[in-house]
Amino acid sequence: VQLVESGGGLVQAGGSLRLSCVASGRTFSSHVYAMGWFRQTQGQGREFVAAVSWSGGSTYYADSVKGRFTISRDNQNTTRLQMNNLKPEDTAVYYCAVDSSLSLERHRTIATKWAYWGQGTQVTVSS
Repeated sequence: VQLVESGGGLVQAGGSLRLSCVASGRTFSSHVYAMGWFRQTQGQGREFVAAVSWSGGSTYYADSVKGRFTISRDNQNTTRLQMNNLKPEDTAVYYCAVDSSLSLERHRTIATKWAYWGQGTQVTVSS
């Protein structure tokens, strides 16, 4: 499975960005996957941001982004993260992750439970 993120950049506080993640690969085509977003700042572990079920019917958010970020799923291959009212503390490298057997209810916030990761895209929010 290959994941490619895009959409990061530099934005002022209060602004918006939309991240995209496209998955591909033979393995990906043969299973259904939950998709999620994590973020990481230098020297810190990966922090859960949001996740969406394979059907798109269930979404989950970290408390720190609820009401500001929206995760969506265009199809089986693509997820997007709409980020509004961005704050300087949202500055991080954002990673897309997928997994075919993860229990989102129980394990969505645990980075080691997600099987595949993208390379990350930098989001910088200036004050």
